[in-house]
Amino acid sequence: MTFLTFAIALLLDYKFGWPKGLHISISHPVIWSGKSISFIEKQLNIGSDNERLIKGGLAALALTLMAYLLGIFISVVLRNLASSNVIVCVVMAFLAWPLLASHSMKTHITDILRPLESNDIDNSRIAVSMIVGRNPNTLDQNGIRRAAIESLAENTSDGIIAPLFWGLLLGLPGIMAYKMINTLDSMIGYKNDRYLYFGRVAARLDDVANWIPARLTAFLYAICTKDFSILKNIRLTANKHRSPNAGWPETTMARILNIRLSGPRTYGDERTDDAWLNETAPDPNNAALETALLIFDRLIRLCIGLLFACAMAYWFSYAIFTN
Repeated sequence: MTFLTFAIALLLDYKFGWPKGLHISISHPVIWSGKSISFIEKQLNIGSDNERLIKGGLAALALTLMAYLLGIFISVVLRNLASSNVIVCVVMAFLAWPLLASHSMKTHITDILRPLESNDIDNSRIAVSMIVGRNPNTLDQNGIRRAAIESLAENTSDGIIAPLFWGLLLGLPGIMAYKMINTLDSMIGYKNDRYLYFGRVAARLDDVANWIPARLTAFLYAICTKDFSILKNIRLTANKHRSPNAGWPETTMARILNIRLSGPRTYGDERTDDAWLNETAPDPNNAALETALLIFDRLIRLCIGLLFACAMAYWFSYAIFTN
């Protein structure tokens, strides 16, 4: 049932995303989590560096545990109230649906690509600023395309493969706990004056939670292209990235498209000297961004197919061994 649950959830997200009507009426679970994190951060992110480190760490652990326990509570109540496993499966799928982000990611990248195709750099900058933290005013068309492809590759792991991984491993509690960790990192996991200490534990939790999914994402991208040579010595290149995980899907995508990614960029007024990934390759053009979207789409369809196949294989083996 777990395979079927997440197959349905991913299919719903892939086809529909989170409907605007639901967003207006009940908002979104990640927004609920974000408001909780913001409230707690404002109350606790004070004091000495050590105090902020301890309080931020305890807050991150407490919120993650609360999300996990809430998932257990929902699962237990649902199994006690539902009249069949099919109902449990469908309801669980609807609950997991908003915790995946394939449709929204594809929409964001498309919103960046379309203005680029008409040389409308201003609207492309506005669109890319919705998904990356770097200063969009410093980005030329090459920089915008790199930012878009990097975000697409990294969020394939963070927004799809990692939630599925923890959901398959630990059920609804697992995917809920992961999304809390990921939201914590996206809100307070920064190395700036405000969050360097308060968000340190949240950032480390996110690193641990994404360690396997990031590498799994690289492998799945290789499957999609049927070229496993792109994974050769990938660790040497991926480890140049500032993140212990993001370099894996980004390096894989850079090799698939034969482009360079990452490199120096500006956050606010601060310039960073990040290493290049696949440095000797050229910058991406619009065709590369379009191809990245096609490969991303192929990976999502592969995951849906694998999940349904695993569900059918389980049912088939169950029918054989119980008769």
